[in-house]
Amino acid sequence: MTLSHDSGLAPDEARRILSEAGLRATRQRLAMIDILFGQPPAHVSAEGLYDEVRRRGAPGSLSRVYGSLKHFCASGLMRRVPIYGNTAWYELQGEDHHHFYVEDEDRLLDIPPDLIRLGDLPPPPPGYTISGVDVLCRIRRDDASEHRS
Repeated sequence: MTLSHDSGLAPDEARRILSEAGLRATRQRLAMIDILFGQPPAHVSAEGLYDEVRRRGAPGSLSRVYGSLKHFCASGLMRRVPIYGNTAWYELQGEDHHHFYVEDEDRLLDIPPDLIRLGDLPPPPPGYTISGVDVLCRIRRDDASEHRS
């Protein structure tokens, strides 16, 4: 993930976003919102976000970034992308879409929403409802493409 250090948010926009989500506006959260919403949507890791927050001089710790991301997800601002890699990935809530997970690079790529069509889903067990469906295609470079570079 490459985060831009240029903010695209108006000065009070980060406070408004946090307020509407019912979250307290700490300096670290304000910096995180500015980073996340002030640029085109990207997949972010807690570690990458923490590095950018520190680079901007905001106080806080990696554990607080994880905690804030958890609150952002609970409030509907973001979602955690369910993968089985070394990194926990997050993205802003938006249109439902699926992902390629590049195993040897530990990164995510979006799959355009119109490329996957889901058929009939099994009914959930009694007392449950389906809240979403995530398709994750794990990919890696094949040997032939590595030798062509």
